[in-house]
Amino acid sequence: MTDTPPDRLSIQPKSPHFDQAALQRGIGIRFKGVERTDVEEYSISEGWIRVAVGRKTDRHGNPLTIKLSGPVEAWFQDADKAAADESSDSE
Repeated sequence: MTDTPPDRLSIQPKSPHFDQAALQRGIGIRFKGVERTDVEEYSISEGWIRVAVGRKTDRHGNPLTIKLSGPVEAWFQDADKAAADESSDSE
C-alpha cells in the first residue's frame, strides 16, 4: 500500500471516487492551512473540497454540499500513528 492518498476521494459509496480501503486507513485533510474533519469529498489537483451545509438534505437523503476552492493537503492518519510509535520506541 502506498503512503500517498488518492488525488480525489469521496465518502459517498455511490460515487466513482469512493475507496473503502483508503477511508479505513483514515484521511487527514488540511484546507487553506486549517485541518478539517467535515469534508465529504476532495480533489488535490483541482484544489477544492466539498462540505455539508448544516443538516439539510436533498430529495434522496444525501447531505447538501458546497464546493470550497483553495489549496488542499491530504495524508493517511495511520502513517502519523506509525511515525509516533517509532519515535516513542527509539526513546
